[in-house]
Amino acid sequence: MKINATTRSTKGTSASRRLRRAGRVPAILYGAEKEAVSLELDHNELFHSLRNDDFHASILDMFLDGKKQQVLLRTVQWHPYKPTVLHADFQRVRASDPITLTVPFHFINGEESPAVTLHDQIISHVATDLLITCLPADLPTSIEVDLSELGEDGNYYLSDITLPEGVSYAGTEEDPLLVAALSQRAFEEEDDDEDDVEADDAAGEEGEDADEEDDSDA
Repeated sequence: MKINATTRSTKGTSASRRLRRAGRVPAILYGAEKEAVSLELDHNELFHSLRNDDFHASILDMFLDGKKQQVLLRTVQWHPYKPTVLHADFQRVRASDPITLTVPFHFINGEESPAVTLHDQIISHVATDLLITCLPADLPTSIEVDLSELGEDGNYYLSDITLPEGVSYAGTEEDPLLVAALSQRAFEEEDDDEDDVEADDAAGEEGEDADEEDDSDA
């Protein structure tokens, strides 16, 4: 994936406001033991790129003043209530330097698990992403979580996930991170509602019978 940028010569709050009015986004590029550089990007290009989940967890080819370099998107600042990007931070990437990044989970085969097909349970995704460390060449766009073997009494923990080669969890290994959990469907509440409806119908029928008897006596 790629993003285009140009060097920004003007700095400060007033300059950033002028850029935004012109449809540009102020940004900064740092890292790799080089000086930070102020950038500007086209707002529409960046806005549509940010709607792609892979853009947040991929090595990007940034064409800065026409020269390509590899970067990571680090932070994005949005307007409080408008769909407007206010600022973005990018980090340079070197092939030999490990990177730490939050990568989303990709859940598969949950509907085929025994918990769902045999026991009619609901799978809840407790965690949605994972903090990992790896070399840039080993960076996955997502971590696959296969729920096909999830049974009636099972939950899915971080220890159940086989991470891709070269990728490690960047958090605390002792932390029993819960990834997915099971819950039972609320059949009892539905049954209670049906019982209430049947009781109301029966009461209504008894009332109609009583009215018919009163009419015949009259």
